Amino acid sequence: MALEQPLPAVRGQLRIRSLLARQCLAEFLSVFVLMLLTQGAVAQAVTSGETKGNFFTMFLAGSLAVTVAIYVGGNVSGAHLNPAFSLAMCLLGRLPWTKLPIYSFMQLLSSFCASGATYILYYDALQNYTGGNLTVTGPKETASIFATYPAPYLSLNNGFLDQVLGTGILIVGLLAILDRQNKGVPAGLEPVVVGLLVLVIGLSMGANCGAPINPARDLGPRLFTYVAGWGPEVFSAGNGWWWVPVVAPLVGATLGTATYQLLVALHHPEDSEPAQNLKSAQHKASELETPASAQMLECKL
Repeated sequence: MALEQPLPAVRGQLRIRSLLARQCLAEFLSVFVLMLLTQGAVAQAVTSGETKGNFFTMFLAGSLAVTVAIYVGGNVSGAHLNPAFSLAMCLLGRLPWTKLPIYSFMQLLSSFCASGATYILYYDALQNYTGGNLTVTGPKETASIFATYPAPYLSLNNGFLDQVLGTGILIVGLLAILDRQNKGVPAGLEPVVVGLLVLVIGLSMGANCGAPINPARDLGPRLFTYVAGWGPEVFSAGNGWWWVPVVAPLVGATLGTATYQLLVALHHPEDSEPAQNLKSAQHKASELETPASAQMLECKL
């Protein structure tokens, strides 16, 4: 018991009272968990020559990582995890525009730091697999552990469309999950359903370029690989692919938000519950204002 007494005082000293600061920390930790688990699954598969993982396990781990990440910071920052989703929330008026660059920076910074953690965690495996030669292309390439790269057949135009459509579907699905006037998801299970949404997008749209659908998830790790030994080729590979998973998801988020609003959300019937709740509250208030003697008389009658 004596050991427990100082805990409230310590908690009071360490507790951050700024809402924005708490949101930034929660967003950072959420993205860090997402990226470490996602990249770890890819690193395990790549450095083992796919004897300890494959295409499916990579996407499955990434989807489960999304679920865990949302549980980590969902009630604090909303666990956006993705500048494209933050943009969608701004478009809908659910996030102040002033917070968009702050959220995006924290997501980018966290993905950069998580890439460093993955690199340290799998450092020996990377050295053993590559012989110390970190490359972006070739049979022993390892840059794709961290950022995404297009398949050899994929053009920039087709890749841009891939990311616009993939992110658009992501945003449509997320808005449907969050729409309380639609089918709805049981409270507390939203992260699980979001994870399933990300999984189906990966399994159906992941062949072209790995379905990044997240500017921070791609740019942060790419910046890390640039400074960690892979060099400038991380930006020149794939005919300068790097900008596509940064710009296209933002376009996809805008189109996805507009699509869901125009085809579904704007056409919900007017909610009559507020009026009913108001009448109920007025009725209860009138009962409380009735003198006790009058209530007893009514009971006797």
